[in-house]
Amino acid sequence: MATPDRMATAAEHLPIRVISSLTGVNPITLRAWERRYGLIQPLRTPKGHRLYTRHDVDEIQRVLALMEQGVPIGRVREALAATRPVRGAPKGTGAWRVHLERMATAIGHFDEAGLDAVYDEALALHSIDQVSRNLLMPLLEHLGSRWEQMPGAVAEEHFFSGYMRNKLGARLHHRRHLATGPRILAACVPGEHHELGLLLFTLAAHEAGLRVISLGANMPLAEIAMAARRARCKAIVLASSIDPSPEVLNPGLRDLVDGAGIPVFYGGKTAERQAAVISAAGATPLGTAIDAGVRAIVARLGRT
Repeated sequence: MATPDRMATAAEHLPIRVISSLTGVNPITLRAWERRYGLIQPLRTPKGHRLYTRHDVDEIQRVLALMEQGVPIGRVREALAATRPVRGAPKGTGAWRVHLERMATAIGHFDEAGLDAVYDEALALHSIDQVSRNLLMPLLEHLGSRWEQMPGAVAEEHFFSGYMRNKLGARLHHRRHLATGPRILAACVPGEHHELGLLLFTLAAHEAGLRVISLGANMPLAEIAMAARRARCKAIVLASSIDPSPEVLNPGLRDLVDGAGIPVFYGGKTAERQAAVISAAGATPLGTAIDAGVRAIVARLGRT
């Protein structure tokens, strides 16, 4: 019998090429992980084609995280069993989880000094990429769940958004001259007012050498295409955590892809839930893993 994590509707079953776009792992590697190491066991169609679910995307990200920590691929399966998160618990282990809980407490008290203490402590010990992946992104997910169930959510979100915008903006300002790669335009789609994920992506992309022009939240698609042409961008990156209205994806996204003449990527939770629709429109879904998304863009565009 399938486990709850493996139960999914037909709309959630994604082919290997889409999973490769979402995770940055090429199909040959995914098949090798499955055959040689018993990792990521997809569903199969009657003709033998592999079909993956959002649970598989999460599992692939855990594999990548373990490998980045130095775990050999042959030992990843064992490590996964030991580190698999408990359902409903805040993500992160050890020091990262302590940082997450301290930041969440500071946000609940609107304590900017407390936030500074934790954020600066984490950056003193780890790279900004590690802080984004292991602290800030899990924190956003944890806060999102908390804000759905408690009063004061809007005030907390505005407080934390302003704090992170200032922090990331200052860092981007100091690093801007170091990025010499292709110019890309990044924006949240119409109706998406949450730009923290986009800010984190912008920082990671700059760290990888890409030059990012960020237009922020709630941008009309026609304006995005116009700005990309005028700025001579080599690609467009869209983002949303909440699914936009149907017309944004079809025909809006398809028209943008057809009219832009450059690659269009789509990140955020929408890219996981609507991966098949995004791919059908001619764009590349990136999912929620920022580092994997940046790798996929660099692989497509190069660094110069």
